Amino acid sequence: MGYEDLNDHDDLRKDSTLALLVGKRDLTGERRVRAQDRGNPLAASSTLNRLELGTPESASSDRYKRIAADSEALDRLLVDLFLESYRKPPRKIWLDLDATDDPLHGQQEGRFFHGYYRCYCYLPLYIFSGEHLLCARLRTADKDASSGSVDELQRIVGQIRARWPKTRIIIRADSGFCRDAIMAWCETNDVGYVLGLARNKRLQQALGKEMEAARLACERTGEAARCFRDFRYRTRKSWSCERRV
Repeated sequence: MGYEDLNDHDDLRKDSTLALLVGKRDLTGERRVRAQDRGNPLAASSTLNRLELGTPESASSDRYKRIAADSEALDRLLVDLFLESYRKPPRKIWLDLDATDDPLHGQQEGRFFHGYYRCYCYLPLYIFSGEHLLCARLRTADKDASSGSVDELQRIVGQIRARWPKTRIIIRADSGFCRDAIMAWCETNDVGYVLGLARNKRLQQALGKEMEAARLACERTGEAARCFRDFRYRTRKSWSCERRV
């Protein structure tokens, strides 16, 4: 609902509408066992803090942080909800990968400054298919935008193909994900990809005629112009083979 801080829930726990939405029968909290909880149908920040800080390894022996999330089950759930949203397997799906900034305003663990976003932040990885979230992975900002993408794709694509073996899968992302490891994995596993490619001098030289044609068309019509060319290309060091761009 957009509330970012746990202490917001000290007020939200009184909301009967939220209690109804999450399946509570006691919508006013008047039947709570402890007197201090009566009038509050939902959990407060202290309980939610235990969920946020609890780990499977320590939950059984920790007095206060006894609630722990099963991260693997949560990962599977996101993909299962996506699969269950279709009545029959689609012919083709697109998986969109992206990274974005999650700004930090204190001395949080794993705090790093990111030059592109010009702030201290985390750099979570997201994978969507249409409006369906398939992966949300929190990462520190000292990593490449594509870090961990192959592992997440391998997990997600495997789960999808177990249910939809004939569905064509194509990934899509900006130039931050145009990495040899991702492209090589896609090629090996019959996954299509459409990735942005960062500008460099070699590409600018190869596109010289098209850029000039676009400039002349823009001057002639007074409107934005776009020209296309495709060719085989390989970076000097970072790509393992030649690819179509």
